[in-house]
Amino acid sequence: MAKNKKPDRSSRVKSKGDESSTPVQGNDGVLRTNDVVAEHASASDDFVAAMPCNPIKALEYGHDNAVAPPAGEVVEPGSSALTASTATEDTGTAKTGGAAPLGKNANVASLDRVRVDPSNEPLTTNQGVRIGDNQNTLKAGLRGPSLLEDFILREKITHFDHERIPERVVHARGSAAHGYFEAYDTLTQYTRAAPFAEKGKITPVFARFSTVAGERGSKDTARDARGFAVKFYSDEGNWDLVGNNIPVFFIQDAMKFPDLVHALKPEPHHGMPQAASAHDTFWDFVSLMPESTHMLMWVMSDRGIPRSYRMMQGFGVHTFRLVNEQGQSVFCKFHWKPLQGTHSLVWDEAVKISGANPDFHRADLWEAIESGEFPEWELGLQIFTEEQAEGFSFDVLDATKIVPEELVPLTPVGRMVLNRNPDNFFAETEQVAFCTAHIIPGIDFSNDPLLAGRIHSYADTQITRLGGPNFHEIPINSSLASVQNNQRDGMHRQALHRGRVAYEPNSLAGGCPFQDGTIGFVSYPESITGDKVRGKPEKFAEHYAQATLFYESQTAVEKAHIAAAFRFELSKVGIPAIRERMLASLGNVSRELAAEVASGLGMEVPNAMPKAVADPNPPEVSVSPALSLMALPGECGVRTRQIAVLVENGVHHASLVALHAALTEAGAVVHFVGPRVGTFVGTSGEKVEADKSMENSPGFLFDALVVPDGSEAVQALAGNGHTVEFIKDQFRHCKTILVLGAGRKLLEMAGIEPATNQDPGILLAEGVDAAEIATAFIDAVAAHRHPSRDRDHQRNDTARCRQEKTDAV
Repeated sequence: MAKNKKPDRSSRVKSKGDESSTPVQGNDGVLRTNDVVAEHASASDDFVAAMPCNPIKALEYGHDNAVAPPAGEVVEPGSSALTASTATEDTGTAKTGGAAPLGKNANVASLDRVRVDPSNEPLTTNQGVRIGDNQNTLKAGLRGPSLLEDFILREKITHFDHERIPERVVHARGSAAHGYFEAYDTLTQYTRAAPFAEKGKITPVFARFSTVAGERGSKDTARDARGFAVKFYSDEGNWDLVGNNIPVFFIQDAMKFPDLVHALKPEPHHGMPQAASAHDTFWDFVSLMPESTHMLMWVMSDRGIPRSYRMMQGFGVHTFRLVNEQGQSVFCKFHWKPLQGTHSLVWDEAVKISGANPDFHRADLWEAIESGEFPEWELGLQIFTEEQAEGFSFDVLDATKIVPEELVPLTPVGRMVLNRNPDNFFAETEQVAFCTAHIIPGIDFSNDPLLAGRIHSYADTQITRLGGPNFHEIPINSSLASVQNNQRDGMHRQALHRGRVAYEPNSLAGGCPFQDGTIGFVSYPESITGDKVRGKPEKFAEHYAQATLFYESQTAVEKAHIAAAFRFELSKVGIPAIRERMLASLGNVSRELAAEVASGLGMEVPNAMPKAVADPNPPEVSVSPALSLMALPGECGVRTRQIAVLVENGVHHASLVALHAALTEAGAVVHFVGPRVGTFVGTSGEKVEADKSMENSPGFLFDALVVPDGSEAVQALAGNGHTVEFIKDQFRHCKTILVLGAGRKLLEMAGIEPATNQDPGILLAEGVDAAEIATAFIDAVAAHRHPSRDRDHQRNDTARCRQEKTDAV
């Protein structure tokens, strides 16, 4: 075996950019020892002496230096060896490699550096030992005891036993994707933030969507707020925009966050209900916290059960600051608007989907990206000054309030496109760590007291969840910008830091890494006066005006769904006094809403709950159309919409061919659904392949339905019990139904009157006319839903008429 080669002493200390060696006899003519350690110390002396004091120490003091800190002073070493950890760094092996590239962190690179593929490779242990038998435990004889020495078994089982990490306390169930953000134009007049630095600039992103209350194994379609978090891998560091699909929150101060989550989570004595807010502890808490009322209106609206992650808005929730190169600041709120439009599920549909496919949203996002239908959102900013904010009737530091778009319009600034699914769910989606504390130069915090708590909480929880303080080194979390600091050690440390220095200021590393002065992040120097107190500003005391604004901005069918949601949730509350208290709170939002909910609970409307402030500032806006889901129908038509076409033997094949061509051209996804999967034969012997069955894919999983022509097929479908339920679910969920020829019989069996003049969502045509009706069908599907047949809406109309007659008497 060859011995390791000793390093050549003559080349230990090299001049920068020069391969010539430093002689043992110095320039002063003194003959010195050839001891490597002493040589290195001597060579370091001149390097360290070049920094006789801390040159920026005097500039640590005073207001002017606080807002414009100086950059650190750097002394260039005469040789790279002067800052090395070891004099042997150039004499490496296949494992060690060579010397660290100066000023680099090799952990900072694309995820290609950690991707693994086993093609044409044998099984190995985690130590790289090839495994000869992966089928059997090592035993003493074929029927003898297993042996403790079986290190392969022990490694495999031990790793398996420790595969799981603690799930997130909230937002445990999520889905994510890679993509990019593209800036429409430069925003340097407002911010120096890197993603907005120039027109067309591309910044990689990783976005994660999630429910809030449910555990990791819960269902996708629970009524809940949804997380909407985006990690920008900017060239000035990682920026995490961590928000929700709702622009407000339940509480005003982070002090109440543990209380909120404890009330929302399954009740501790029996661990129920999972992923639901319809239980006593939640409504007990929020009925005593009237500031929650605005958020409740959003969650009880259709936004609480989105059709898809791709079809929901995202919001930064809090007021943030934008800071430009000159140190000037404005306030800002962040809005994501989906290109697919904002669409929702209805409650009956959501409940049924959760049983048939609890991964409904997860599958929708994955399949859309896999098929090349990349979801896209437009980022809009509400930008306003502190002087404007002071004049609002509400406080912009209150996370239970929005800034209506009528007061501050949205400015579109860029778009996000998600175009790649993760390689590994655990390594990326599960291990990604979002923190509101992750901001970059040009973005800063406001004094929102809920945001202040989140700045601490998000980073703190990752330490437990991901095994220590080095979660930033997990590949999905690592920055694309250079990472250099004096943080060391801790569990799961990845970086191998070169040199002997782990502090600042220093001279032994030439002052590196050095503080960057005003080039780096500098907090906005907001002037603050006031006593040290625990309390809230007076404007925080108004709790109902914006809840009323939200309710009055909804369409009639959306109002009906809000009432139905409150009715359902409160019906699950076992303590009548909690129901009454919540009704009293709703009375401050809308007497109409309170009356409708009370009627559904068999209760009288109680007196309105006393308000925290008797004479609040009048609101600037009473109706805001932008708050309705209907305000964003989307720009994609029927792209990615899932269309079910029922089939059986004897189906009219030509009509299916025509519809398939038209729908595919429009971007819809056509599924042939039969009583079983497999091949069916048409009227003239043509074949059609059913990829789904009515049993494994019920009607509520699809966005629209085609009932086929063909007497034989219709007769066979009529004899299948699933058929009527399939059609009924499509009808009761207000979906578009196209009925061809003989298929009218199936509509009648479902108890649906086939007249089209009262319902634009039911289209009738002969099979031979399928091509002609296709355009009208596509337009009807693009409407998403046809609320004229909505039962909650009809119920509210009846109740309203009854109330009007009573009032008249």
